[in-house]
Amino acid sequence: MLVCRSDPTGDIMTDGKSTWRGVVAHLHLTPRDSQPMQAREALELVAGQGIVGDRYKDGQGFYSNKPEEGRQITLFELETLEALKRDHDIDFAPHEHRRNVTTSGVPLNHLVGRRLRIGAALLEATRLSTPCRHIVDVTGKEVFKPLINRSGLNCRILVGGIIRVGDTIEPA
Repeated sequence: MLVCRSDPTGDIMTDGKSTWRGVVAHLHLTPRDSQPMQAREALELVAGQGIVGDRYKDGQGFYSNKPEEGRQITLFELETLEALKRDHDIDFAPHEHRRNVTTSGVPLNHLVGRRLRIGAALLEATRLSTPCRHIVDVTGKEVFKPLINRSGLNCRILVGGIIRVGDTIEPA
């Protein structure tokens, strides 16, 4: 018998397994703090380290003086960009949120402590990202308050590999 219900995190469950499925909408990195994010069709993830060519893997990020193993890759919901426009009349492009992966159809706020797959890579969600005043300084847009509780997800890379725009994102 097939049983569907919501678990306490809000995920749709089918026979005890999460059934959401999303996609990689955009990929970005930058080699140094405060430089513009660069769009990529693919990123190379290295287990336990980060993204090849990205500021945090190379110790050049704004928060590199506060090392955090769980910040090897960061994700952000495309739906948040849409909500910023709809609810606050703020145009905020995928490169402006300064996260590495823009997702579509992925319930990021419900994934802390869980594992997910992006293409061949395996990630563990460690904590929600928090907005900071630095993003306001870099973009010149007043997004600090609207991004509270919607600022993305920090993850540890458990299994590396190449991820691409269009890759499926799903529970592991």
